[in-house]
Amino acid sequence: MMPELRFTLADIPVPMVYATHRIIRDCNAGFADLFGYRREELVEASFSRLYPAIADFVRTGDMWRHHLPGGAIYYDERIMAGVGGKRFWCRVNGRSQDAGDPFAAALYCFEPMNRPVTETTLKLTGRQRQILTLVAQGKTNAVIAREVGLSQRTIEAHRLRLARSVGVNNSAELVAWFLSQSTI
Repeated sequence: MMPELRFTLADIPVPMVYATHRIIRDCNAGFADLFGYRREELVEASFSRLYPAIADFVRTGDMWRHHLPGGAIYYDERIMAGVGGKRFWCRVNGRSQDAGDPFAAALYCFEPMNRPVTETTLKLTGRQRQILTLVAQGKTNAVIAREVGLSQRTIEAHRLRLARSVGVNNSAELVAWFLSQSTI
């Protein structure tokens, strides 16, 4: 019989955070280091301080609220902001403990990505970056529409505008452009 294993967040070697209603209740050193803060500066703080803009915080919350039922794992990729406004891409995985209220108690893992934040990606709106990351994950217009709460036609229009704004002809070129951005 295997002994029961118990870990604290401090024991976990990846950036982890526990939150209730989007307030950081505990985090490990890896999470604090990722954002350039001391752990004490983040505990009891709103996640909103880690987003480039309040609109990004609100939009991400809406998406997670609709797609993070209790017990399910959900993830996305986004630009976050560390101390001094330093921006970086990360993949966020989350799991909620309450099917009725996904933000009541949730555990999140933040994985920094080796994707530079460029002047061009910063000029895109938060919604455009959100859709671009979902396109880069290989998701269809229908799946993206369900995840972000827009119509499929609106997603098609966003993809077309994104391609035109960066000077590419189709989704494959858009993804290739996105993944090949050089650091500013």
